Amino acid sequence: MSRHPFTVLCVLVLAAGCSAPGSSNDDESDTSGPIKIAVVDAQSGQLSSLGAWELKGARLAVDEWNAAGGIDGRRIQLDVFDDQGDPTVGTNLARKIDSEGYIAMIGTAESAVTIAMAPALKQAEIPNITSGQSPGLVAVGSEFLFLNGPTSTTYDETLAGHVVDRQGIRKIAMITNNGSYGKGEHDAFLKALTTRGVTPLTDQVVTADQKDFSAALTTIRQKNPELIFLGAEEVESGLIVKQARDLGITVPFAGAAPQGTPVFLDTAGAANAEGTIVSSPYLSNDVSDASKKFAAAYQAKYNEAAELHGAKAYDGTQILLTALKTSDAATGRPLADAIRATTYQGLLGDFAYDRTGVGIFATAIGTIKDGKLVAAGG
Repeated sequence: MSRHPFTVLCVLVLAAGCSAPGSSNDDESDTSGPIKIAVVDAQSGQLSSLGAWELKGARLAVDEWNAAGGIDGRRIQLDVFDDQGDPTVGTNLARKIDSEGYIAMIGTAESAVTIAMAPALKQAEIPNITSGQSPGLVAVGSEFLFLNGPTSTTYDETLAGHVVDRQGIRKIAMITNNGSYGKGEHDAFLKALTTRGVTPLTDQVVTADQKDFSAALTTIRQKNPELIFLGAEEVESGLIVKQARDLGITVPFAGAAPQGTPVFLDTAGAANAEGTIVSSPYLSNDVSDASKKFAAAYQAKYNEAAELHGAKAYDGTQILLTALKTSDAATGRPLADAIRATTYQGLLGDFAYDRTGVGIFATAIGTIKDGKLVAAGG
């Protein structure tokens, strides 16, 4: 996607200056122009699918609000910025959107980038609703950072409850990457196993940009697990599964959000991904009337099926716009307070934010069957 940065023009009228974006002082701000919201995500590189899904979900929500008159007659302006999946680029973009008058940010979908951006966004008092799920996001401790889905703790506690408590599987191997997402998944799932008295047969950690997993998978094969826990993003997860099957490993994999996406399925191959167990707050577009309505609008606008990340961004954007409406288009800390006070019945469930910025605390279990993610037992 191309960037569309806009320059904020401060017009001095009767010696009254413009307030800095996100400032919480008593100076009056311009309430006549568009409300500027930034979407920051990887629009290029290996994680670009996440950015594309998030932008589409956010844009769908914004278009619906603009069609209904915007917020108090003001149009919502949504502009996209490419962080390239790079924390340094993300940090620079945090400063850029502050200097160019954006009052809130949707994104990123990459936990490491969001964590890197958080200090600058907090200093600028720009509320940020992220699609990341690493517990490290909570550890940042920013009152301006909100999640539009559960953390890895919820994903993996639900997953461990299913495979260990319900299915009785205890011979489990783990393979995760050393990125922010992978580390969060590793720690959350390992904790969930430990509380159940289960020790992984092997705990393999790979790099986030690795392409050859033969050594780690050979070690896993030698341990004869009944299940392999997978904590990596979509493309890497798909490559791991494909290479595992090539090595003769036939046991199912289990994981969280990335394993429920079309990119994972396409990379792994439908036959290789068959039987993968997925913990997700959004299993399909058919789980409710709201999801069916969202999916139909998404399909009509983009000519493709909706999935979890687009649904998360849609929910997060709806929450932001609802908070803007109820707060009379507040900015800075008042807007953050309004987001925290917003309860919302979303596609992923019922949102109610706590002090940590987490608003939803449940996932469901699905299984990949015949190339589709369906509810467990479905």
